[in-house]
Amino acid sequence: MDSITRLLEPRSVAVIGASADAAKTAGRPVSYLVKHGFAGAIYPVNPKVERIGELTCYRDVASLPEAPDVGIVLLGAERAHLAVRELAARGTAAAIVLASGYTETGEVGAQRQKQLIEAAGAMRILGPNTIGLVNLTNNIVLSATGALEMEHFPVGGIGVVSQSGGILGALLSRAAARGIGLSKLISTSNEVDLELADFIDHLADDPQTQVIALYIETVRNPARFRAAALKAARHGKPVVAFKIGRSEAGAKAAVSHTGALAGADRMYDALFKQVGVIRAQTFADLLDIPAALSTGRKLRGNRVAILTSTGGAGTLVSDDLGMAGFDTPAPDAATAEALRALQTGDHAVLDRNPIDVTLAGLKPDLLRGAIEVLLKSDSYDALTIIVGSSSLANPTLLVGPIRDCLPHSDKPVIAYVSPHAPEVGALLTQAGVPAFAAAESCTAALGAMLKHGRFEAPAEPAHAQAEVSVQDYPSGSLDEAQAKQLFARFGVPCAPERIVTSPAEAEAAARELGGRVVLKILSSQIAHKTEVGGVAIGLTPETVGARLTAMAADVEARAGVRPQRFLVQEMVGGGTELILGMHRDALGTAILLGMGGITAELFKDTTMRLLPAQGGLSRADALAMAQELKTWPLLDGFRGRPKADVDALVDAIVAFSQMTAQLGDRLVEAEANPVFVLPQGQGVRAADGVVVLA
Repeated sequence: MDSITRLLEPRSVAVIGASADAAKTAGRPVSYLVKHGFAGAIYPVNPKVERIGELTCYRDVASLPEAPDVGIVLLGAERAHLAVRELAARGTAAAIVLASGYTETGEVGAQRQKQLIEAAGAMRILGPNTIGLVNLTNNIVLSATGALEMEHFPVGGIGVVSQSGGILGALLSRAAARGIGLSKLISTSNEVDLELADFIDHLADDPQTQVIALYIETVRNPARFRAAALKAARHGKPVVAFKIGRSEAGAKAAVSHTGALAGADRMYDALFKQVGVIRAQTFADLLDIPAALSTGRKLRGNRVAILTSTGGAGTLVSDDLGMAGFDTPAPDAATAEALRALQTGDHAVLDRNPIDVTLAGLKPDLLRGAIEVLLKSDSYDALTIIVGSSSLANPTLLVGPIRDCLPHSDKPVIAYVSPHAPEVGALLTQAGVPAFAAAESCTAALGAMLKHGRFEAPAEPAHAQAEVSVQDYPSGSLDEAQAKQLFARFGVPCAPERIVTSPAEAEAAARELGGRVVLKILSSQIAHKTEVGGVAIGLTPETVGARLTAMAADVEARAGVRPQRFLVQEMVGGGTELILGMHRDALGTAILLGMGGITAELFKDTTMRLLPAQGGLSRADALAMAQELKTWPLLDGFRGRPKADVDALVDAIVAFSQMTAQLGDRLVEAEANPVFVLPQGQGVRAADGVVVLA
């Protein structure tokens, strides 16, 4: 039995610093173990007390009759490490340290946390600053949360891992009130040792857990988190995460537009998306979505039937589903005929969607028949049942027919309880029909089920490409010409250009390039050239020389620096402008693709992918990124527009990602903006570039 299994399913528990007063925090763990029927041995440790209830109290860890599987340490931060050392010496599998006063308090606390790690040795630690854990599957409570004062908790298939101790109690009590069954709840808090990834990995193997819910403050080990989440996905277990900190200013002061577009929260979005983690947008979603997913029912499409006994609520749900891209079509002819056949003189509206049985009254046989017809219908992928006020008098009249129909189909069936009736919602949820008190929750639940059903674990990364020599590049900010030469070296096509220093050279370059040209200042100190008047387009050999002279004066007046070198570049036209960049933070390195040009930060139509552990992105990833953009139709022949050279764009994204992967930490920033995607067969051209090398 491994250490985490012994932690979650201990045969014996020592409580260090246990109090005989069950009203105190230090008295709760023993009290709760007894109250909730822990079947193993309980060893309170307190030198000042001989007995706690019916239990013998021991002077110290050395006096215990055996090495406990788990030690709950209730001592303060200044003494907790002493108990941890004693438990480790006895061969305890894991210690749960409740004390606060560690890294969250500053340098002194950080030293205490280091002391705790050293004291533990090979023993595992949950915490510190944790509220503990609750294993509802096996009736084991190793926690001091006041939520355990409740007498009964529904047991089910949702495992919860939270980096906040207080949230654990909040979820436990809310789930109990709504009839949502949980399996395990674990508070990891400071994560001095055991962390989110350890428990995701463990719950992926836990036969009693069907869905994993996470409350995340930060992911401390992205590689392990990614591996654990993908393991859960391969085991068919959805992971739902509520990540706090979305309002932080994620855009650091950066040279490139990419730095402003790729904030920390966007990186979490990218990470979650790539490993199949469903992001809860609200705290309520953290229970609503797992409640729906834990039914194990498969949502194969976006067509939803709404069966209602209250017209207004049916419209409310239908409207919210429609806003999220779901379809609520009227029944097909066969389904409508089957519904009409159910009527016995009543005037229910059974041939449109929402299917309204308001005028037929609350008749179980009619309800049962309508549910069976809708679940069998090829017109619908899911059924939402609206529960109106008429169900309050006798909710079992409603719950029974719904429950009876569930075995006949694996389509999702959810309920929206229109009146404030939590007891009705709990009855439905416990009967296998997740019930929600808000129309938005119905939409979030169905949306998550659809997302989970469509997720496919990413393919193995492509074989590593041959390394490209870059030893000749200096550190610091490269000028535009150097940046694009670097891109081209890795296979990102760039617009033809010439470096010039005088009006005469500019005229000669324009003639050589032919047609109209672009004139730009060439400087590693000025990244955003447009803002200082350092870009002019549509020039000819006859006009470019005079424009160079004027541009030098304009830039000097605005930026205080007179440019000495310029670029004369072939003017690219007829394409769609995109931005292609990279961004690195604690979660990893991501490639960003979006609408480009000077409006990149204004419209923020972007998507991101984190690089795999080795190499760049796959072609499938690159194509998916392009298709995720709101501006994808512009690339795909929108309203008669010529289709863009998407194959060439995919090649460029892959090449850019391989450059990013090879350069690693040496690449501080890199961006091609704009990248012109030309009509099919004409390729792509990077028309500007920013690179900063460490």
